[in-house]
Amino acid sequence: MSATTHATLPPARLHAALAVLRLVVGAIFIAHGGQKLFVYGFAGVSGAFAQMGVPLPGLVGPGIALLEFFGGIALVVGLLTRLVSLGLAATMVGAIFLVHLANGFFLPAGSEFALALLGASVALALTGAGAWSLDALLAGRRTAAA
Repeated sequence: MSATTHATLPPARLHAALAVLRLVVGAIFIAHGGQKLFVYGFAGVSGAFAQMGVPLPGLVGPGIALLEFFGGIALVVGLLTRLVSLGLAATMVGAIFLVHLANGFFLPAGSEFALALLGASVALALTGAGAWSLDALLAGRRTAAA
């Protein structure tokens, strides 16, 4: 059995893999953003971020909650994937360095989960959404209109 490389990977498998990655990562961010928005609220998130030492918690907390929730939705449908993924990757860098790194690597408080989300977000920022996405649909319309 020969190894399949990116150069020989059938496009349908690549697009399916990107769709699965977007759906799973998007669902995780939707859940975490939804918890921040609908369970804790802006005041609760701001207070928690202040306790964790996050700078400007009154702005950063609600901003991250909104980015995670709506950015997660954007990933699921594949809209503005590269831009959203960069924003989500930046939030994970902040989470790792400001909160999780001091708690070691392993869960429940360590950096491993945030690091996995960082890797997935960077991968999507580098590759884009793939063919099974609104990004691809919109790009096709722009090409057809040109």
